[in-house]
Amino acid sequence: MSDIRVLVADDQALLRGSFRVLIDTTPGLVTVGEAADGVEAVELARRDRPDVVLMDVRMPRLDGIEATRQLCASPETDGVRVLILTMFDLDDSVYAALRAGASGFLLKDVPPAELLQAIKVVAAGEGLLAPSITRRLIAEFARLAEPGQSPLHGLDGVTERERDVLSLIARGLSNKEICDHLHVGHGTVKTHIGHLLAKVQARDRAQLVIAAYESGLVQPRRR
Repeated sequence: MSDIRVLVADDQALLRGSFRVLIDTTPGLVTVGEAADGVEAVELARRDRPDVVLMDVRMPRLDGIEATRQLCASPETDGVRVLILTMFDLDDSVYAALRAGASGFLLKDVPPAELLQAIKVVAAGEGLLAPSITRRLIAEFARLAEPGQSPLHGLDGVTERERDVLSLIARGLSNKEICDHLHVGHGTVKTHIGHLLAKVQARDRAQLVIAAYESGLVQPRRR
């Protein structure tokens, strides 16, 4: 199995170097480049087609949100996944990045082991939303959405069982937890998720969460 190729985009050289050392000393992961701003991130991603871009939100010339939007909208980087790193757990720009197509986000104070696991999860196409704060963050971000502004389609054609699965995904449950909750097999859950991705026209699990909230299937919980 080939290594997961990672592009690190952050305007702080010290952080880029730290991430690179962490990634390159982990079996199965390799850094293919570093970008100091969003423009470089887009250029390098188009050239090198990494599996995952570790993307900072606030960068000069082009911020992480617009860089993510460009990468996720371009056929040249269709298979490239973006994992957002941010200092702020309630920054509305993170929500905007998820809507732009990012596969998930983590806080910069996440333990190294969790960051490495997140890269692997995102590379596998699962999508990831910081496990410890998924419910609270998504609920808050969903309240920021403007009606009618979602890039995703509605839930027309989604079956009742698929709605059940989508609701559980939006509440932060893993595939195994969904299996246990619905008393179905792993293959069945994966099939439902595949159908949801196609029907909602979402890139991955992260956008399914956004679709669940913006469609009104799941209501944000007040803090």
